[in-house]
This record gives sequence, C-alpha cells and structure tokens, in this order.
Amino acid sequence: MLIRRANDIPSSEITDEKLYLNRRRFIQAASSGALAFSALAGAARAEEWKPKSKGPYDTDEELTPYDDVTTYNNFVEFGPGKDDPSKNARTLRVKPWSVKVEGEVKRPATYQLEDLLKPFTLQDRIYRHRCVEAWSIVVPWLGFPLGDLIKRLEPTTKAKYVEFTTLLAPDQMPGQRRNLLPWPYVEGLRMDEAMHPLAILSVGLYGKPLPNQNGAPLRLVVPWKYGFKSTKSIVKIRFQEQQPRNTWAVQAPREYGFYANVNPDVDHPRWSQARERRLGEFFRRKTLMFNGYADQVGQLYRDLDLRKNF
Repeated sequence: MLIRRANDIPSSEITDEKLYLNRRRFIQAASSGALAFSALAGAARAEEWKPKSKGPYDTDEELTPYDDVTTYNNFVEFGPGKDDPSKNARTLRVKPWSVKVEGEVKRPATYQLEDLLKPFTLQDRIYRHRCVEAWSIVVPWLGFPLGDLIKRLEPTTKAKYVEFTTLLAPDQMPGQRRNLLPWPYVEGLRMDEAMHPLAILSVGLYGKPLPNQNGAPLRLVVPWKYGFKSTKSIVKIRFQEQQPRNTWAVQAPREYGFYANVNPDVDHPRWSQARERRLGEFFRRKTLMFNGYADQVGQLYRDLDLRKNF
C-alpha cells in the first residue's frame, strides 16, 4: 500500500524511527487544537525565518510579515470580517483529523492526516498571492505537491475533476451558524490544474504548523487562483467526471466562475482586478496575470476565453 488506511499498521512500526519522530512532532504541533498563536507570532516573524532551500517557482519578493498573514484572513466559516478568523478560530479542533478520499479513484478510504502525509517530504514554497478583494501577500508555505498525492491515490480514467470539501462543524465554526454561504464549503479543480506542480497541499507556513485561522491542519494553495481556490481545513477529496458545483459559483454565479483566475483584464463586477495593495504597503501596484505565473500556467487555458470562462 502506498498510503496506509486509518486501521492499518501503526506508522511507528513501519517507518524509520528518526523520520517517524520528526513527523510525529510536526503533526502533534499541527493538531494541538487551539494553536499557540501568540507564541508562534513572536517566534516566526518574516525577518527571522529563512527557507531551507529555494524552489523553482519561489518568488524573491519580500515576505509579508507573519502577523499580517495570520490576522488578515478569508475564512468565512469563522466570520465574514478579515479579523474574524484570528479571533474565532481557537474553537477549531484539529486532533484527530482524517480526510475521506472517494469517487473515481483506485484507493478510496478515510485516511488519518499523519498517514496521508507520511510518504511526502514537506517543502517550503514561497508564493505571491493576489486575493479577490485586491489585496496581496507573499507567503512561505510548508507543504507538498497536490499532484504527488493524486498520483498515489490513482484516479481512474473517468476522473476529470477533483473536488475539495471543508469541515462542517457549526459548533466549532461560528460562521457556519449564519446563512453566509451554502455549507459545507466546496471547491474544485480540473485535473490538469490539480496536477500542476505549483498547486500544493499546505500544512504550515513560516516553517510552523498552520494556525487554525489559515486553514489548519490541511489546506489547498493554488497561487494563480489565490482567493478563488483556497479550500481550508479539508476533510474530503473527491475525484469525479463532472465539474464540481463550487460554493462561490453557486452563491454568486455572476461574480465567480469555476475557472476564476487572477486576471487584471477581467474586472470583478464590484471592483477592478487591475491593481492590488500588498499588505503592509500604502500604494497599489499593478496586478500580474495569473499572479505572475503566466509563463507556468497560461497553457492550461489556451483554448478558453477567460472573459467568458471566469
């Protein structure tokens, strides 16, 4: 088996002890429930953190300060305001955590998070992001390529799309007690988008486990679609032949489509995408096509009219 199911042999019996202990420490920290946010904030500021190595897609732009990355968030499950997640996310319980894999795939199962992560080496990925509301950030994520997981799960030839679902837990997520969106939150990617090496599943940032407000313990990061495709606290991954009905396209189809990209040439109905404000800066800057990753991902949309297929 390439990925162990929840009821298989314990990881400690089949993994090198040193690697096992290191991974256990990270998962235990990531799964501690209410992460010690104030302690991390003091220990992981942008000017102190350094990546172990530089990846082929990493940006050289200045990192957004840790405090900004962890206090200005879109995570409607904890409230619609940008500061609501950092105030309310302490109620999220992320231990134990499992992810259900289903649909057109050869290895459907419910996987414990530790076993899901076990085959992969966590890497630092420094990505620039422009969010929907014209603000932007540069974040050093800790994670692994989504495509690597997909290969191990072995989708069938019928799998044209992959769908991601966020935890549904109104007792832990106060925003879900309100009629803000149709819950649970669902997002999806076409298979070639999901397999692109820029798309990752993240379990941390600044070398530390993800804070709850940033999508702990497992979230999707698609840098050329940031703010459009950013499923957090993932509990289900489904492979399917039909295009998923993603939450924002259901909620506001005139504003958000399945192929929503960062595109300065296509305005959102309520604001322009042409310029953005980097958190911590006063002046706005020009928005780059696909967040500056046009050379890497532009070919994915060669046959699509992105003014119509937004």
